[in-house]
Amino acid sequence: MKRYAYIRVSTKEQNVARQVEAMKKMGIHQTNMFIDKQSGKDFLREAYCKLLKVITPGDIIYIKSIDRLGRNYDEIIEQWHKITRMDVDIIVLDFPLLNTTDQVNGLTGKFIADLVLQILSYVAQVERENIKQRQREGIEIALQNGTKFGRKKKRRPTCFMQCYQKWKKREISQREAARLMHVSNHTVKRWFIEQESYEK
Repeated sequence: MKRYAYIRVSTKEQNVARQVEAMKKMGIHQTNMFIDKQSGKDFLREAYCKLLKVITPGDIIYIKSIDRLGRNYDEIIEQWHKITRMDVDIIVLDFPLLNTTDQVNGLTGKFIADLVLQILSYVAQVERENIKQRQREGIEIALQNGTKFGRKKKRRPTCFMQCYQKWKKREISQREAARLMHVSNHTVKRWFIEQESYEK
């Protein structure tokens, strides 16, 4: 049986010292610490993939906190099951119930940890839905109060009507009008269509 540690920070600038120190206290040698310095949005991480290749049945992986494993609970559960199906245990230091080794009262640690993980996943999903709901409600209230979203419309320059009249008389092309007003051809086209519609 070997003991390993998985350590992750989101960027190269962040410090792993706190996690490394916690693993040293657990008696894990630094050569058995696998460290990634990248986002937890997925599991395509170099050190994590190397860890999966070296673990064997009976080994234990230590993690400081569940968010160091990843951010997406659906993917965390998938990876959790992938590891435990290899007969490798996982211990999350900051959350003692997330410990797949056998615990007190004869209960199976794997069952308890799996149950806790499912609950955490549910809570995370509910929170995501609540955040989306609050965002929708906030947008609706803002719209009712006259708030406008998106880019502000570009103001027409003072020479717009002069260019528009010349374009109507076919004295200049749409592209030339765009160049004179220092805007894109697409913007001029929209302005001219709006002006024509207004004059009808």
